Amino acid sequence: MADRPLISFDYAVKYFLRDKADYVILSGFLSELMCRRVEVIDILESESNTSAPDEKLNRVDLKAELDNGELAVFEIQFRREYDLLGRVLFGVSKAITEQVKSGKRYDIKKVYSVNIAYSNLTAKREYLFYGKFGGFHGVHFGDETIPFAQAAGKKSKKTVEIHPEYYLILPEMFDDELRGKFDEWVYILKHTAARDDFTAAGIEEAKAKLDYLKMTPAEKKAYDRYLDNRGSLDCAFETAKADGWKEGMAKGRAEERTRLAVALHKKGVAIDIIAETAELSADEINEIISGKP
Repeated sequence: MADRPLISFDYAVKYFLRDKADYVILSGFLSELMCRRVEVIDILESESNTSAPDEKLNRVDLKAELDNGELAVFEIQFRREYDLLGRVLFGVSKAITEQVKSGKRYDIKKVYSVNIAYSNLTAKREYLFYGKFGGFHGVHFGDETIPFAQAAGKKSKKTVEIHPEYYLILPEMFDDELRGKFDEWVYILKHTAARDDFTAAGIEEAKAKLDYLKMTPAEKKAYDRYLDNRGSLDCAFETAKADGWKEGMAKGRAEERTRLAVALHKKGVAIDIIAETAELSADEINEIISGKP
């Protein structure tokens, strides 16, 4: 089964899938993820709409209708940095607060946060995670719960659960075994390619729209530059993590030597022996004992 090379999905969401005719691709992706019909209606203002060449934050907010008629906001993020979970919470908060205009009612549409992370985040085997906050649970009577819901509309007696739901996709953890239709999309996220036998919703349209081989020379040049920038960003984050780890280790060793020096001094051990044991100079030992910085 041959692979067809495609443009990476994060790049496509950011630059290509902006026309209503392309919403079928995003709708298919979300429908297979949630195992229910999701129809994208519009792309909302988000970080991905910026045209700045150095913009590295790939987040797009979509307005969509679910199969039960519910309108919802889908916030999709492609993250590579190690503070991903903080960015997830920040992104969801923005997707919620941006719905409320000054002086208007808090008519909040539920937010579904879809996050694609190109790191394992301590996962052992799993590549698709789901999270949800169910409601307020009783402290003294645990069987009582007030769901996080509000009236569906002014004239409706129905209630809609409005607290965000979270999806976390880890393409690098995917073992290429197809367990369901959405795994075809995970395969694309991992390999930037689609197999000829893929039939998940939206993929056929994605093959036609995101075919790398059909790009013009100018489009390929811009795309390759984007990949180079993304690679540089990955290296920068890895360097930052490594430097932070080294700094933390050095700080930990220094603190341990300080504690050892203080403990030995309290026991009346001579300065020269403390210095040799703690691997510090006599002057450093005297500064520690005297309390000087």
